[in-house]
Amino acid sequence: MDPVIEAVGLTKHFGEVKALDGLDLYAERGKVLAVLGPNGAGKTTFIRSVATLITPTSGSLKVAGIDVVAHPDEVRRLIGLAGQYAAVEPAMTGRENLVMVARLFGHGRRQAKEAADVVLEQLSLTEAGDRLVRTYSGGMRRRLDLGASLVGAPQVLLLDEPTTGLDPRSRNELWQAIERLVASGTDVLLTTQYLEEADRLADTIAIIDHGRRVAVGTADELKTRVGNDVIDVKVGDAADLPRAAEALGADASVDTGTGRVSVPVTTGADDLVTAVQSLRAAGVAIEDIALRRPTLDDVFLTLTGHTTVEAEADPEEVAS
Repeated sequence: MDPVIEAVGLTKHFGEVKALDGLDLYAERGKVLAVLGPNGAGKTTFIRSVATLITPTSGSLKVAGIDVVAHPDEVRRLIGLAGQYAAVEPAMTGRENLVMVARLFGHGRRQAKEAADVVLEQLSLTEAGDRLVRTYSGGMRRRLDLGASLVGAPQVLLLDEPTTGLDPRSRNELWQAIERLVASGTDVLLTTQYLEEADRLADTIAIIDHGRRVAVGTADELKTRVGNDVIDVKVGDAADLPRAAEALGADASVDTGTGRVSVPVTTGADDLVTAVQSLRAAGVAIEDIALRRPTLDDVFLTLTGHTTVEAEADPEEVAS
């Protein structure tokens, strides 16, 4: 089956900054692809390229088999885009916002109203549909913004860090809305730096860093690459982090932000005993140590040497 999105050797340069550096990504039809990475990894640049908002420097990028550079108008008819911040008019009602966007898509009055009603129902906003948007919570505004990208019935929905800035309850409500859309047959490309978001929503996860794909697979497949279990150590003194990592072996990863060292293991409890002995022999004071299952954060830290929340400069902001 042809991929719904296909990027081959994709690059995008802003001056001397390489936002995308030979990126290869494929999104299968009927599945959610999450592009996971820290700020500055190239996630927004990639999704803006797919949305035809910027033109790649080189490489190939297709949506449903259509070349994004050669035929951008055809691509725009297939996609809906919801960005990091809700772009809705607070002085209008939720329904009026959706009808307006549907009209911009070319729908007649009746068709636009029907499309708005369907979207309000999909996103559990029917009861609030006739209220002014300025009375909505942040999570409701974000859902309405998601709805605005749906009234044109897109084949592919592009979500660029859709839950940025939301509280846990609002984030969960938006996740539920996205899950309902996926269940109804919408193809979704999602960018995120939230590991839990990728773990919950995505069928396939692509980890990118510095504009390149580092790994791709299901959440379980990626976690398997780390190992069966992970020993997680919190040291008493941050100055001991290098010694702790050396004591735990070459596969150990250091998170300076939390003062922790993690290492994948294969024999569980036996490895935990060995780790305690090695740390004591190295003179490292242990504040806490635990044996747990690997997470996507472990995968990212192991593959890139840093976490998804370590901020880097956004290449598009550097270029502007």
